[in-house]
Amino acid sequence: MSYLSIRDLSLDGKCVFIRVDFNVPLQKNDQGGMEITSDKRIRASLPTILFALDHGAGVILASHLGRPKGKPNPEMSLKPVAARLEELLRRPVKMAPDCVGPEVEALKPAPGEVLLLENLRFHPEEEKNDPAFAKQLASLCDLYVNDAFGSAHRAHASTEGMIPFVAKAAAGLLMEQELKYLGMAVHNPERPCVAILGGAKVSDKIEVIENLGKVVDKLLIGGAMAYTFLRAQGLPTGNSLVEADKVDLAKKLLADLGGKLLLPVDHVVVSEIAAGAANEAVDTIPDGKIGVDIGPKTVAAFEQAIAGAKTVIWNGPMGIFEKPPFDAGTVALAKAVASSGATSVVGGGDSEKAIKAAGVTNRISHVSTGGGASLEFLAGLTLPGVAALEQK
Repeated sequence: MSYLSIRDLSLDGKCVFIRVDFNVPLQKNDQGGMEITSDKRIRASLPTILFALDHGAGVILASHLGRPKGKPNPEMSLKPVAARLEELLRRPVKMAPDCVGPEVEALKPAPGEVLLLENLRFHPEEEKNDPAFAKQLASLCDLYVNDAFGSAHRAHASTEGMIPFVAKAAAGLLMEQELKYLGMAVHNPERPCVAILGGAKVSDKIEVIENLGKVVDKLLIGGAMAYTFLRAQGLPTGNSLVEADKVDLAKKLLADLGGKLLLPVDHVVVSEIAAGAANEAVDTIPDGKIGVDIGPKTVAAFEQAIAGAKTVIWNGPMGIFEKPPFDAGTVALAKAVASSGATSVVGGGDSEKAIKAAGVTNRISHVSTGGGASLEFLAGLTLPGVAALEQK
């Protein structure tokens, strides 16, 4: 990795500001309070927090949660996160009343102590990347570490703006892991390299298709976005989701990518989209039918492409994954990726749910913690929160 890592910093006796991603899902409990439904993002940050504490630092943690629209909202407070973090770290976590101001400054953690700031987005200046607000955040610490890959594609005060005001800015261990695997996949993959792209819309993945098209040996396309490509080839798509305004673009991509692009050769179709709806696998989608998953012939063809790969990049499901049995194609590919022995890099969101459903999470090399950020990285775009870190 070309960027400075937390491993490169002299932490002893220093106060370290760690930008984490504690944007966890919350729900109301019976007492009317908020409780965390998944602590995965908190657990993902533990190695970096413990590294800083073990090396003699006082730790300030900062995150956003939800979309409070620039003003305090008790339902988006990080208080439940402080309580859960305390359990996981097995040491006290002080909860700040805000993220800036004299009260927060007075809580500066001593070596071995942990302070969690209140939701950064309670201030509109965070998302506006306001320099004065960024300077206030920077004044709290000696060193800065970004471990929030999921927010690295945002140029906000806590991800980019405060970096010019700190002595050193480095990547945390989670960020380091993301940059290592995604960087390898995009810039220097072991070959053959196969990418699997799914999801509903071509428009969401245009830059990813164009960028990965230059990198990979094979590009497998599934999900509803495949129907736009089929329409571009003049094939019938029935009532399947097609982006009519992207058909010409799909034609161009087909011409540019030539034999690299593999499209479904058969489809699971229904008359209406409902869980458990009567379905059949067909080579050609008839009028009035809707494609909801890749068919068995496509699964076999895609499995064959994956089996020979040394690197696999995957983002997006192959069908209406959330309505079984239309998750069959996606789950089959998750198992194929796990069995391939390839270095596998999976983008967040539905692909992550798929590998979990298939029971193969521990056989995937890297599951990205940032859906939007990983997509932008795969598209070859510069992530402001990464670009702002210091080079080694």
